[in-house]
Amino acid sequence: MRFTSEQRLDDGVLERGFTLGEVPGILWTPGSRSAPAPLILMGHPGGLHKMYPRLAARARHAAAEGYATATIELPGSGDRPPLPAVDEARADLRRALQAGEPVADEVVERLILPLVDQAVPEWRATLDALLDLPGIGGPVGFAGGVIAVAVRLAVVEPRIAAALLFAGSYVPRAMVDQARQVTIPLLVLLQWDDEGNDRQLALDLFDAFGSKEKTLHANMGGHTGVPQSEGDAGNWFFGRHLR
Repeated sequence: MRFTSEQRLDDGVLERGFTLGEVPGILWTPGSRSAPAPLILMGHPGGLHKMYPRLAARARHAAAEGYATATIELPGSGDRPPLPAVDEARADLRRALQAGEPVADEVVERLILPLVDQAVPEWRATLDALLDLPGIGGPVGFAGGVIAVAVRLAVVEPRIAAALLFAGSYVPRAMVDQARQVTIPLLVLLQWDDEGNDRQLALDLFDAFGSKEKTLHANMGGHTGVPQSEGDAGNWFFGRHLR
């Protein structure tokens, strides 16, 4: 891990840009804390620069509760090399949505599975590097999407103790079976009127999770209409499981 930038925000939070190999990311740590801070990994749909305002707001909200947070760029997004096959599948998905047609399972598989296969090892390598830094410790949480990436990560990464998932992206149906292997505590956010989400598939995925403790928060509104109160709910959730 190589740090590429550093700034102290007005609330005292330390924000540092980094690269891990060719993967860019950002780490936020609380301004003052004597004990190692629990870590939350923040997922997003790609485009780190575009997503920065929302990610920074989430990170600063978490830092106020004593959490360190980190995020990395999704494969094929931002300044990372494109993934032509994934871009083609994304275009096919958009054509189906614009035409009011159902999205074929094979389109979802071509779009999501390559991202999962590449992103999950990158997240695990990032976690290795972060936990070696002074001032950061476990346990570790995951918050955000892409939800299929989070599902695979929750299955293969034992250091993740709890996850807050955004049900705002498509999931290959084969991964619904994989969700049965997820046993950590979960809080899942679903926007009921999300025009780019298969609501029934999101409900099927939630039903499939093998966790004994799992909670679904369904709010009215589109993809970007998540109520601000869910930030407080997320901190309360992680407070129960990362303290």
